[in-house]
Amino acid sequence: MKIPTTLKHKPVIVADNYENVDGRYAYQTDAKGLSLGLAQWNDRGKVEISAKVWRHTGEKWSRQSEELPLHRVLDLAILVCRALRYFQDAYRYELLYDPEKPVIDRVALQGDAMTVAVCMDNEKINEDIKLFSQVLSEDGELLGERLRRLSLILKEMGY
Repeated sequence: MKIPTTLKHKPVIVADNYENVDGRYAYQTDAKGLSLGLAQWNDRGKVEISAKVWRHTGEKWSRQSEELPLHRVLDLAILVCRALRYFQDAYRYELLYDPEKPVIDRVALQGDAMTVAVCMDNEKINEDIKLFSQVLSEDGELLGERLRRLSLILKEMGY
């Protein structure tokens, strides 16, 4: 299924077959494609690039399709990587975190830092963090494959 090109987001680079590789949802997902293109919120004289996940209900393109600026996509990748690294050692804590020190890291970005922390406002954090850790463990192979591929591409780019 081809990503539409007549909507406000203007695809430039696409992965039309994302439904075949959407992790555990492969071949059974409504996420049919990914694209990098001109953002739908562009104003005159101000152009931004965004990433978009294209969802299709089986009948039409879904309003639940998501569009993110590229820097947010990368910020999410940083957050995912930092969380994965944290959970490699989280077994050391009885609750998988230290309630007295919920901050995992401060990742320096643009003169400030993104604070990565355990969500202490979640009233079920003790249960949810165990489930989160379990899913990370179960998805280790799935995530590892993507991280290895990303690492190779970053090295190829000189990072």
